[in-house]
Amino acid sequence: QVQLVESGGGSVQAGGSLRLSCMASEYITSPYSMAWFRQVPGKEREGVAYISSDSFTRYADSVRGRFTVSRDSAQNILYLRMNSLKPEDTAKYYCAAVNMILGALWTNQEQYSFWGQGTQVTVSS
Repeated sequence: QVQLVESGGGSVQAGGSLRLSCMASEYITSPYSMAWFRQVPGKEREGVAYISSDSFTRYADSVRGRFTVSRDSAQNILYLRMNSLKPEDTAKYYCAAVNMILGALWTNQEQYSFWGQGTQVTVSS
């Protein structure tokens, strides 16, 4: 059972940057999909960014151009670089993984087998 642990969250002012990390407890064999989701209380969890083992990336419209997803396969780490942060980016951020290529289904959280516990990001105006 793969365990995912997020880190790097915190409080930042609008316009600032953060880098989130998600470390997997073991090597995730290909093919795989990994993604970042976020959730605020009272709202559904939404997909933020996605990367697959074939290096294909996808982003939510709300973060495209500001966020960058990447991975260090050798270190089993998934990253999310967040620039130009806005107050509406405030949420708890989760990483997720599954051993298949999801493509257009990447925002469907039910497709993912492994989830982290989340890290809080707070952006003040």
